[in-house]
Amino acid sequence: MAQKANIALLDFAGVALAVVMGLIVALFGTPAFLALLLLFLAISVIVTKYGYEKKREMGLYEHERSWENVLANGLVPTICAVLNPVIGWGPYVGALAAITADKFASELGVLGGEPINLLNFKKCKRGTNGAITMFGTLMSLDAGLLIGIATFFLIPGLDLWRVVAIGFIGFAGSMVDSIVGVLEERGIGNKATTNAICALFGAIAGLAFL
Repeated sequence: MAQKANIALLDFAGVALAVVMGLIVALFGTPAFLALLLLFLAISVIVTKYGYEKKREMGLYEHERSWENVLANGLVPTICAVLNPVIGWGPYVGALAAITADKFASELGVLGGEPINLLNFKKCKRGTNGAITMFGTLMSLDAGLLIGIATFFLIPGLDLWRVVAIGFIGFAGSMVDSIVGVLEERGIGNKATTNAICALFGAIAGLAFL
């Protein structure tokens, strides 16, 4: 009989930090902020578990992540939530759109299409840092638009232009993550710094365009 798969997502430290960040967002942000954060967490679980068997066969399934991953993805949005009275909702939404788009690109992109290395634009093995697939790229745009659509229903007065802008901010953030991943592949930085830069780009773009 096959052994039951271990598909946990966060260890104890990761869960504890995620709860603390969620409480900070709830305390300093708005109900819309918390709702968007919960949406990000929910769809992250879905896309991470999607295609589990295939990812495991390729050696690309990370069955347990710790506080470093939570901090890298959540620090920028949490800071944006605290600074919301000063900088508005744009940076928070932009950061969430970027990390959501990156999550879709990395978790779903490995399941379809030939990866292209952004360093030399040649085909490479799945899971290479700084590589993209057409499928993953499309999924990143879809993820950004998903955050944009959710924001439309949660923040009054949002127009269609901003929904589209959120989608493209997420998409651009995912591409920045892939570009920085080229440096990671060459030993400069790590996954945590790459994810943090992705979130920071989204926040800056959100401040500028939303």
